[in-house]
Amino acid sequence: MSLDVATEPDLHHELVVDKEAAAALFLDARTANNWADGEIAEETLQAVYALTRMGPTAMNIQPMRITWVRSPEARERLAVHMNDGNRAKTLAAPMVAVLSYTTQWHELIPTTAPHMSAMVPTFESNPDARKLMAVNNAHLQAGYFIMAARAAGLAAGPMTGFDAAGLDGDFNVDSASKSFMVVNLGRPSDVIDRARLPRLEFDAANVTL
Repeated sequence: MSLDVATEPDLHHELVVDKEAAAALFLDARTANNWADGEIAEETLQAVYALTRMGPTAMNIQPMRITWVRSPEARERLAVHMNDGNRAKTLAAPMVAVLSYTTQWHELIPTTAPHMSAMVPTFESNPDARKLMAVNNAHLQAGYFIMAARAAGLAAGPMTGFDAAGLDGDFNVDSASKSFMVVNLGRPSDVIDRARLPRLEFDAANVTL
């Protein structure tokens, strides 16, 4: 069954945010494929990142990197790498973000975790550990990114259907960054493609030991 706030009388009693915030972030927010008119201001993108970066990551490594694809020329380049079902959506969205992870995050430890600066040589000599930490924590940050976009009044359409190698050869060339998600962003229109799909009930997805 889908979560119906009307049948969950204790939900808001347990939250520290008000009903409007909970609705904007979780209960009413939807993945969008239809958009209202209007560009997304640079200040809005900076606000989204300002919230995204505050979410916790292991050792505060913050491996996710964002490429904002705004210009028509860059959008056409990006669309070439998208799967057929995602191409038109990517061209139509007011803004698109390419999310990547960097395997060179350890070089910034003196900035992000100064008290652990001595760990830089350890990670320099262990690329497998760096990649695993980068992948895990960048995906964690992608979740923060989507919620930050919602907090800024945007809807997000995350996609993993694209040619990552081709995209990296175009957008991440000569870089240690590897793309893992493309997210369409914009203010949603009033058009709803379909009803919200069901969410699992507590007992179906939780175990208490």
